[in-house]
Amino acid sequence: MKFENVLSDINGFGRFQMMIIGISFIGRFTLPCHFMLNNFIAVVPSHHCDLSPLDDGGVFRNLTLEQRLAVGIPVQEDGNPSSCQMFAEPQYHLLLNSSNVTTLPTVPCQNGWVYDNTTFQSTLATEWDLVCDERGKDKATATIFFIGVMFGALSFGSLSDRFGRRIMLLVSYIFGMVFGIASAFSTSYVMFAVLRFFTGFSITGIVIVSTVLNVEWVDIKNRKLVGVIDSLSWTFGNTVFPAIAYFVTDWRLLTISVTSPLLLAIFIWRWTPESARWLIANGKLEQAQYYLLKCAKMNKTEDFAHTLKTEALAKIVVTEKRHRAYSYLDLVRTPKMRKLALCTGIVWFCVASAFYGISFNITGLGLNLYLTQFTYAFVELPAKLAVYYLLDKIGRRPTEVGALLSVGLCLGINIVIPKDMSVIRTVVAVIGKGFSAGSFTTIVLYSSELYPTVVRQNGMGFNSFMARIGVAVAPLILLLDEVWQDLPQAVLCSLAILGGIVARTLSETRNRCLPETIEDIEQQW
Repeated sequence: MKFENVLSDINGFGRFQMMIIGISFIGRFTLPCHFMLNNFIAVVPSHHCDLSPLDDGGVFRNLTLEQRLAVGIPVQEDGNPSSCQMFAEPQYHLLLNSSNVTTLPTVPCQNGWVYDNTTFQSTLATEWDLVCDERGKDKATATIFFIGVMFGALSFGSLSDRFGRRIMLLVSYIFGMVFGIASAFSTSYVMFAVLRFFTGFSITGIVIVSTVLNVEWVDIKNRKLVGVIDSLSWTFGNTVFPAIAYFVTDWRLLTISVTSPLLLAIFIWRWTPESARWLIANGKLEQAQYYLLKCAKMNKTEDFAHTLKTEALAKIVVTEKRHRAYSYLDLVRTPKMRKLALCTGIVWFCVASAFYGISFNITGLGLNLYLTQFTYAFVELPAKLAVYYLLDKIGRRPTEVGALLSVGLCLGINIVIPKDMSVIRTVVAVIGKGFSAGSFTTIVLYSSELYPTVVRQNGMGFNSFMARIGVAVAPLILLLDEVWQDLPQAVLCSLAILGGIVARTLSETRNRCLPETIEDIEQQW
C-alpha cells in the first residue's frame, strides 16, 4: 500500500492541506524581503567629503553650500564632484576660474562624509561610512548573508530528516527572528555582518522545510498547485517589499519591519502538523495515525478513519533500516541516487546563476529603485501561472528543460542585439527573467518529487546549497565584462543551456507516487 492511497481516502487536498499552505505562506513572506534587503539597506547615497576642516573662520564660513563645494571638492572627468577627495586647502580662485584644477593638491576625506538623505534616512553606508576605500564592506554584507543561507541549507536539510519537519520549522522561525531583530540593533559593522550570517543561516530552513512539508501532505494531482502557490508566496513578498521600503527609509526599522512577520508565524506554528510520511518512514506510527485522523476530521472524511490503523500504516514503507539515521552520505551511496544528486545539483546551480545573473544585470528600464524592484517581481507572475498550466499539460521535465533553454536563447539574442537598441534589449532581458523564474518554480517542486521521503530534506538541502553557490557566483560572472563586454551574457547563456541538457536526463514525476525509500529509486526510477 502506498501513502497516496491513504491520502486519497481522507482527501489529499482539503481544508487540512489548505491550512498547512496558509501557515506556510505567512512564514515564507519574510524570505524574499531578506534576500533583497541589501538592495535598500546597502544603498550608497550621493556623498562628498565633510568640508569642516577647511573652515578657517573667515571667508569660507560666509560661502554658500554650492560655493563651498566649488572651492573644496575637485571635479571628476565626468563633471561630477569627487566623492572621496577634497582639496588640501580652499581654492578660492575657482570661484572665478574653474580651469586648470588637475594640478591642485588633493587629499582623501579628512573628517568623514556628508550624505544626501533625500531618499534614504540611513543606510549601512551612512551608518559606518562604508564608502570609498571601505565600499567593499558594504557589498560584502550580501555575500556574507548568502554564505549563511548556503550552510543553513545543508544543516536544516539534514536536521529535519533526523528530527522532523515541524520542530525544525519552529527552530528556523525563532532563530530567524532573533538574529534578524538583533542585527537591527548592531553597534558595529562586524556585529552586523555576523548577525546577518546567522540570519541567513536560520531563515533558509523556512523555505526548505515548508516546501517539503507541503508536498508530503498533498495528493499527486495537486502537488503542482502547491508548488506554484509556494513560489507565488515569494513573488508576493518581492512585490510588497518595495512598498515597505518606500515608506521605511531607515535601515534599522526596515530590517525590523521585514523580520516581524515571523512573530505571527511562530504564533500560528502550533497548528502546523508533522509530516505523516516522515513519521511512518521513521517508525512513529502512533504519531502518524494522530495526524492522519486529524486530517480526516478536518476534511470531513471520518468514514475512512477505520482504515488508519497502525498495522495498516506499517505496511506503507517496507525497509530493513527503518530506524537508522539518514545523512548526506546516503545521497551518494548507491548508483542511481548518486546520479540523481549530481544532476539535480548541477541544474539548481545553473538555474540560480541564470536567475540572479539576469536579476542583477537588467538595466535601461528608466525606473527608480522601487519601481525597478517591483517590475522584477511582477514579471514573475505570468511565468509562474504558465508553469502551473504546463506542469500537468506537458510534465515537469519538459517544462524545466524548455524554460532553461528559453533563458539561454534570450541571453544569446541579447549578445547579438546592438547596444544602442536598449529598449529591445530590455524587453528580451525581462522575458528571460520570466523564463528563469519559471525554471526556478519548476525545479523546486520537481526536486521534492524526485527524492525519496527518507532523504528528501537532505536532497533539498544539498540542492539549495548548490543554488546558493550559484547566487554567490552570479555577481562574479557579471564582473567578467572587463574582459569582454558580452562575456557575462555568454557565460550565463552557457549555464542555462547546460542546465537544460542535464535536466533532460532526470525522470518524469507527473502523476507518479512519491518515492519513499532509497530502494524505490534504485528499483523503479
